[in-house]
Amino acid sequence: MCLAVVALDAHPRYRVVVAANRDEFHARATSPAHWWPQRILAGRDLVAGGTWLAVSRTGRYAFLTNVRDPSRNDPSAPSRGSLVPAVVTTSAGVVDALEDARIDRARHNGFNLVAGEADVAAWTSNRAGEVRTLAPGVHGLSNAALDSDWPKVVRTRSAVARWAERGDDGFEPLFDALADRAIARDEALPRTGVAPEWERLLSAAFIVDPRYGTRSSTVVAIGRDGEVQFVERSFAPDGSATGEVRERFAVAQAQRDDDSERDIAWWGMPASSNGAPTAAKPKRS
Repeated sequence: MCLAVVALDAHPRYRVVVAANRDEFHARATSPAHWWPQRILAGRDLVAGGTWLAVSRTGRYAFLTNVRDPSRNDPSAPSRGSLVPAVVTTSAGVVDALEDARIDRARHNGFNLVAGEADVAAWTSNRAGEVRTLAPGVHGLSNAALDSDWPKVVRTRSAVARWAERGDDGFEPLFDALADRAIARDEALPRTGVAPEWERLLSAAFIVDPRYGTRSSTVVAIGRDGEVQFVERSFAPDGSATGEVRERFAVAQAQRDDDSERDIAWWGMPASSNGAPTAAKPKRS
């Protein structure tokens, strides 16, 4: 994942709101969000088996971004996507779970990892120091340190903050912010070691390119009443929408996966009985 904003105790209705874009090569096989056997709701990278964002039945959430540093990239390193389900499913507290992730940090390429529950959130990175507990407010993350002043982080964080201050219930303004295709001016671009044309392409919140781009936008909201809302929208290489997953469930409520209120429209990949996509001829459900 390449862009995420989290609003903590900043909205009158929601304790936590996460708005995030996952950018990836279009050729990398992926399944849309569904309930895993571990009782977490997440998309899945079908190449390495991990995920970039997940939320559990108990309301614990986690998301991960890569740190862009090609000079330190090891192609043989294990997938960072295994960190998110590990943090979400452990019985350890949020901070302890992130500390455990840091212990294993040397094996992985650069990452940022945020995890939280209704009343606590924290961030860690294997390119930074200790685990940091996050204060209430709106925080932004891309492929550098938390709250770095990259143009797309600043724009998206400001848009989410304005939405929270207005007390809007609907999520469309968040998806509008995530859909921003504006390219940053050259003088505002970060210098991460990639070619200038890539730096420009990656500076947009929503990336459109035949090779690499925004594959999905997700909003997760945990209400003050204990209800979790999850909306994931998926996109084709040209930026057009290809499907949407919606889930709504109560935190810590003992229920089967199919008891939640569920609305899936994954065009061309209907859900199987356990929520995972299955191969099928293109069909709009």
